[in-house]
Amino acid sequence: MADKREYRTEELAREAGITVRTLRFYRERGLLPPPRREGRIAWYDDHHLARLRTIAALLERGHTLNGIAELAEAFDHGRDVADLLGVDAPTEEEPVRLTPEELAARFEGQVTTENLAAALDLGYLAADGDDIVHISRRLLDVSAALVREGIPLAEILAAGARVREHADALAELFTELVLRHATEEDLPRLRPLARSVVEAEVSLALDRRLRKLS
Repeated sequence: MADKREYRTEELAREAGITVRTLRFYRERGLLPPPRREGRIAWYDDHHLARLRTIAALLERGHTLNGIAELAEAFDHGRDVADLLGVDAPTEEEPVRLTPEELAARFEGQVTTENLAAALDLGYLAADGDDIVHISRRLLDVSAALVREGIPLAEILAAGARVREHADALAELFTELVLRHATEEDLPRLRPLARSVVEAEVSLALDRRLRKLS
C-alpha cells in the first residue's frame, strides 16, 4: 500500500475546499482528530481530508455542527461498535471494520461524499477512529457485487432506503403476530422462522417478475 499522504494546514484546507479559518474552527470544535505535530508544524493526512468531506456532505444534508461534533466525539473515543451503529439488541449480522482505502477499493471509486453521507444516514456506516465500520458483512458484500455488475452505488443506497421501509413493516407484522400468541422472550428463538418466510416470499416474487419479463 502507498505511503499515506500528509498535508500542512493550508494544503488540507485547499484540498477540502474550505478556508484555513474554517479548518481551525472545526478543529477547535472537536470535529477533527488532532494532527501530527512536528515542532510547530501540524501535519494532517487523508483521514482528516475524508472527515472534512464527510462534514461538508452532512452539512449539505441538513445536519447541524453540534450533531456532527457529538458523532465525531463518540467515534474518536472508541465507543463500542454496537453503540456506534445504534445496535442495542442481539443481531445475526456481522459488522465489518475497514480502512477508508479498503472501503474505496470495494466500490471502485464510487465512495463519494454524497454516497458516504447517504450510507451514514441509513446507519450502514460509522467511523471509529481511523477505521470505518459497516453494520453488515452481507449488505457490504451484496452492495459491492452490484457495483461490480455496473449498478451505481447511489442507486443501490436509494433502493436500500426503500427496502428498509418494507423490512421495518415486515418486522412489525412478525412481532405483533408473535406477541399475540407468545411472549417477547420468544422473539429471538422464532426470528429464524420469520426470516425464512421473508426469503421464500421474495424468491417467489422474483420468480413471478422474471416470468412476466420472459
